[in-house]
Amino acid sequence: MGEQPIFSARAHVFQIDPATKRNWLPASKHAVTVSFFYDASRSVYRIISVGGTKAIINSTITPNMTFTKTSQKFGQWADSRANTVYGLGFSTEQQLQQFAEQFKEVKEAARLAREKSQERFELANPALNFAAPEELSEERHSPPLLTVNGPGEEKLFRSKSAEVELTVEKERVKKMLSEGSMCEINLEAELFTLQDSNSKLVEALQEANSGVEQWKKQLAEYQEETDRLRDQVSELEAQLGHPAAGQTAREELSQSVEELEALLSAKDQEIHTLQSRKTDVGELEKEREEAIERLQDLERQNGDLEERVQSAEKTLASNQEEQNQAAGEVRRVIDVLDVKICDLNDLRQSLAKLIDK
Repeated sequence: MGEQPIFSARAHVFQIDPATKRNWLPASKHAVTVSFFYDASRSVYRIISVGGTKAIINSTITPNMTFTKTSQKFGQWADSRANTVYGLGFSTEQQLQQFAEQFKEVKEAARLAREKSQERFELANPALNFAAPEELSEERHSPPLLTVNGPGEEKLFRSKSAEVELTVEKERVKKMLSEGSMCEINLEAELFTLQDSNSKLVEALQEANSGVEQWKKQLAEYQEETDRLRDQVSELEAQLGHPAAGQTAREELSQSVEELEALLSAKDQEIHTLQSRKTDVGELEKEREEAIERLQDLERQNGDLEERVQSAEKTLASNQEEQNQAAGEVRRVIDVLDVKICDLNDLRQSLAKLIDK
């Protein structure tokens, strides 16, 4: 299973100055993650913190360790194996209290794990269980002996020299195990550093993938917005084509008015000519009445034409206003398109940089 994290907190890490044993030396430039790890296979608890690619804390918790709160936001503990004192500065008093409580719980768990380990070791090695001093004191007048009963009820005796040899052998085994554990700790520290670097790379890759997906989504949205704006521009351009028809109708009406005015002038001249030629009053009166009727007809036609001209002018003014509004809308849409095109260009450059990386 390997080591599993059971608690984490962020703090500034310090180590005691080995020269003065009084001053604190910062082990990290900023707050880093300090975690409790548990190795179920070896029943070992450790405090580990990594700064960059270096393990700045690698402390195996033992039952005789004590975490001391020296201020409202600072605590420390001594590690005899690492021959140093670690200090942690937290941002709040609550974080320091949580870390201290976790340290106490882990310390108690380490004590229980050591006791269970010793019990298993004693059960597995009964020959190393020596007699207690009270038992030996009962035979103080005789040389110290260790009695073991065999299956055939036969008694075997061992002298004190055999006990000393067993003690020496036990110390040698403990020394070998201690040296092996130090090498194992170094290897575990390197392994933890590699695992942490690998996890950071995986997180960075996941963030990059999520960023690419988000950028793709934004690109699709921008493309949809661009298509919609293009459709609006096409509609506005189609609407701008209608005022030309109104202008043509106005020109035709103006030409008709001019023709009617010319016709009216010609008719007036004809009346004057007829009046100068006719001598008969009756005929002149009759022609006059006809001329008046024709003049009235022409005036009615002229009134109709004026109304048509006014209607055409109103239509033209309305078309011009719509044209101005459409032109303003087109300019606004073009400005929006320019902004979207710039955004798309920036997005394309960002995607290109990301792909190059």
